[in-house]
Amino acid sequence: MRSSRIDTARLTLQVHESGPEDGTPVVLIHGNLSTGRFYEHLFEDAPERYRLIAPDMRGFGDSDRAPIDATRGLRDWADDVHALLQALGTTAPPHLAGWSTGGAAIAHYAMEHPVASLTFIDPVSPYGYGGVALDGTPHFDDFAGSGGGTGNPEFAARVAAGDRSEEGDTAPRNVMNTSYWRVGHREPPKREELLLGEILKSLTGDDGYPGDTATSEHWPGVAPGTRGILNALSPKYCNWADIVDVDPKPPILWTHGAQDIVVADGSPWEMGTLGSLGVVPGWPGADTFPPQPMVQQIRAVLSEYEARGGRVEMTIYEESGHFPPLDARERWAAQFWSFLG
Repeated sequence: MRSSRIDTARLTLQVHESGPEDGTPVVLIHGNLSTGRFYEHLFEDAPERYRLIAPDMRGFGDSDRAPIDATRGLRDWADDVHALLQALGTTAPPHLAGWSTGGAAIAHYAMEHPVASLTFIDPVSPYGYGGVALDGTPHFDDFAGSGGGTGNPEFAARVAAGDRSEEGDTAPRNVMNTSYWRVGHREPPKREELLLGEILKSLTGDDGYPGDTATSEHWPGVAPGTRGILNALSPKYCNWADIVDVDPKPPILWTHGAQDIVVADGSPWEMGTLGSLGVVPGWPGADTFPPQPMVQQIRAVLSEYEARGGRVEMTIYEESGHFPPLDARERWAAQFWSFLG
């Protein structure tokens, strides 16, 4: 693996790579509160014909701590990827893999530029995160119940403080080990420390995690702001359901961990579920604000993509959490390289 800072027309990115510089580009986009190094365990056994490119996206890792314009959804990330590939001098359409937040970024990239394939790894719903019905209709016109105001302020403060402890549910280490992969999975100590350190590099506050917020007359009293990552994931700005209209249609691989609690039907991180459990008081009920059926939404959009002539491979990893490339690494890598081939 080699790692370097690459100047692009938009910002300077820290980029982790392996494989020949003239190889087929495979770009691996991480999720929220992570970096490109979450993919590095895949590099050693990758087929030699691929050039693996795993950037730290804006606001994360060692890349520029540039703000995220939430009103563009994840298009900032998509444009950053395009600028990176131009800076690297790649000309072939890339294979793109996007984990969680990165899933929306690669979808937006594919709506603007040719790609060889798309791999969605437990992606954010095509209708964003929080406050929408099955068909993507918001529960309230101002998209209340999504965006920066739904983030946990104690967790954000502990990330900002560089907290490496194991004290309490909001300790970044504990969030990583209970939410990023299946419960019970632990990386070797050295690797765990490295990945925790990558999380702690995240830009926090209004321009990063969780982002700014707005008040709402609707439950739970907060609506999306215009800055930061959680607002970029709000259904007000994040919507990649139009992927079904892409022509020509690149082949798609969707892998999902059945034990994922971040992207799930009834995720305990989403306001509809938190309200139904009594964690957030005043919930107006399932008729007004039901939990978001995220996996059903992903399946419906990708099924429509398939019905319109696209090739889609869907696999549920029963023993995995939010990131099967790590907690089911051998099986996932075999499927991924086979799919690219």
